[in-house]
Amino acid sequence: VVDDAIVVIENAHRIFHHEKLPIKEAVKKATGEVFLPVLTGTITTLMPFIPLAFWKGVIGEFMFFLPVTLIITLLASLLVAYIINPVFAVDFMKEKEYDGKEKIKWTKHTTVTIIGFVVTGLLSHLLGSHGMGNFVLVMAMMFLLNKFIFVKWIHTFQTKVWPAVQNWYVGKLAWALEHRWQTMLVIVGLFIASFALISVRAPKVLFFPEAEPNFTYVYLTMPEGTDQTRTNEVLKQLEEKVDLALRDSITGKRSPIVTSVISNVKLGATNQEAGEIGEYPNRGKITVAFAKFADRNGRSTQELLNKIRATVKGVPGTQIVVDKESGGPPTPKPIVIEITGDNLDTLIASSKRLKRFLDNRQIAGVEELKSDFQANKPEIIFDVNRDRLNREGISTGMIAGDLRTAVFGSEISRFRDNKDDYPITLRLKADQRNNIDLIKNLTITYRDMAMQGMVRQVPISSFVDIRYGYTYGGIKRKDEKQIITLSSNVTSEFNPNEVVAEVQAAVDEFQKPGEINIRMGGEQEEQKETGAFLGGALLTSMALIFLLLIAQFNSISRTLIIMSEILLSVIGVFLGIGIFNMDFVIVMTGIGIVALAGIVVRNGILLIEFSDIKLKEGLSPKAALLEAGRTRMTPVLLTATATMIGLVPLAVGLNMDFAELFTTGNPHIFFGGDSVAFWGPLSWTMIFGLSFATVITLIIVPVMMVMALNWKAKWKNRKR
Repeated sequence: VVDDAIVVIENAHRIFHHEKLPIKEAVKKATGEVFLPVLTGTITTLMPFIPLAFWKGVIGEFMFFLPVTLIITLLASLLVAYIINPVFAVDFMKEKEYDGKEKIKWTKHTTVTIIGFVVTGLLSHLLGSHGMGNFVLVMAMMFLLNKFIFVKWIHTFQTKVWPAVQNWYVGKLAWALEHRWQTMLVIVGLFIASFALISVRAPKVLFFPEAEPNFTYVYLTMPEGTDQTRTNEVLKQLEEKVDLALRDSITGKRSPIVTSVISNVKLGATNQEAGEIGEYPNRGKITVAFAKFADRNGRSTQELLNKIRATVKGVPGTQIVVDKESGGPPTPKPIVIEITGDNLDTLIASSKRLKRFLDNRQIAGVEELKSDFQANKPEIIFDVNRDRLNREGISTGMIAGDLRTAVFGSEISRFRDNKDDYPITLRLKADQRNNIDLIKNLTITYRDMAMQGMVRQVPISSFVDIRYGYTYGGIKRKDEKQIITLSSNVTSEFNPNEVVAEVQAAVDEFQKPGEINIRMGGEQEEQKETGAFLGGALLTSMALIFLLLIAQFNSISRTLIIMSEILLSVIGVFLGIGIFNMDFVIVMTGIGIVALAGIVVRNGILLIEFSDIKLKEGLSPKAALLEAGRTRMTPVLLTATATMIGLVPLAVGLNMDFAELFTTGNPHIFFGGDSVAFWGPLSWTMIFGLSFATVITLIIVPVMMVMALNWKAKWKNRKR
């Protein structure tokens, strides 16, 4: 956001003090001089976010706010840099600055300013706004420190330290311009080294950032037909196991980071994050809530989740899933095996054989394979004697309708008040609905037309025989094919991609019937789609940037030189991830790389645009590039440093309460939390890429520019 303002104000400051122009003339000249490169740089920064705004699917909807917010903010910053900042420069930029010789005096202006600060601070305290009062007093202290101390430090830095840094840089740049091929070989070596390092390190590849859980859920599924009393008994056994996992093995005390353990049976026992709704008497759920990250004192909630997962295993006749809350958009499980076919019996048999086959392989990292197919759902079958029905003049629809009303209910009327409309449903009481003897003796009330329309009541048991059996819980289809899905989580200590690769290899070895198809889906499928989209977004943004640079410079060589910075940023990203052994998060790291494509080219635009000005003034290529490097080094490093400093709090998860800082003096500083898990990969990607690309760009872009100009001159001489 501040990049445009930095370039405009730095250029105005340089022209105002070096060329000794009036402030208005200096600001006009400075703004006009950098208008085109700043405009182009801002638009190139926006380009990568345009395709990201058209990201489809759940991930696209979840991330939509990021590109839209950045596009609007950057456009606003452009207006501020060209309209608001020049006005401020005219009003506040001083012609005479501290020269390091004169003695700084306490002036009348200083007295008035301090009195204003103190009065405002005291009034704020008297009015009860202690935080604002303390803030104003701190500003008064900063004013004094700036006037009597900081101004000296800044003068020393600007007149001694920074010129020395610039001279050192120009010396290195001059050496690089004399040894162009050696410099290019170093870059090629770094490029190869970055890929080699990332291959050796083999970072853990994640689809979406994983944070320490704030909640852990234990989902219990009993066989269909189990009543809630039996489910509650089993859930109590699980509660004891969970409580044991939450206790310290030495002291026997429950972990202090656990705030509550809540159990549900039937109501609220489904996994709502997976889209499950409804009330099931065979379902139960245990919710373990943890303290806020700041109150955990470095204790890991993931370790407790792993202990719970290991402890609750081995309860016969149950399905138990241990999971945590989703910190982002809903995503499928890492391991999803889709088995499709036309013959249901063959499909069921193949899914069971495949599950046994994979279970016997005991692949490390697989939590527990579970099938979404229910083959043992109990049912009560009413076999109707149609001859009896015909004699009585009763239809099967009448019996089915009465049974449906008794068990599920029928709407008989509606109740309306001033605002809402409520249905009135008639059905049996809960204890009656669960009594099969009562249900089969329900009476059918009908008008017997064979007996002159006499109203008769006959029990259902007179016409039906009842038997018990099992049926399917449901038959799912995908692309018109019947499908059964096997799925599992991957335990936290394993790399999901490596585990999925092992599962895929095992599935390939499985002997399946010819009419059955087996494929891997789930998170891996999402990863492929996301990777393909981000790759397309990167290519699209590069194409847009390429066209924009061609329009500005009217030169293929200059455009390619500037776009080489994108490659340099990727080298920096890979080196950073490899050196610090960080996870590669496909969504956030991918967005970071795409965003870097627009950010890093800004530096090249500033360098080449200024070198073209110097070339038109008659300087040699080497002299023009040395002057461009010296002059543009300041805004290039300022903009890059400002961006990286802004990303550091997100990267390290710095949390600070400024309101508490000025109110009570305790800012509650801590590092980590959900924000660093989510934004950390994106921030580190941009920090690594931008820092490497900025430093290397100050050397490589001038080197490639000189090489291009020399080749162009040689080509012209040959044609002559």
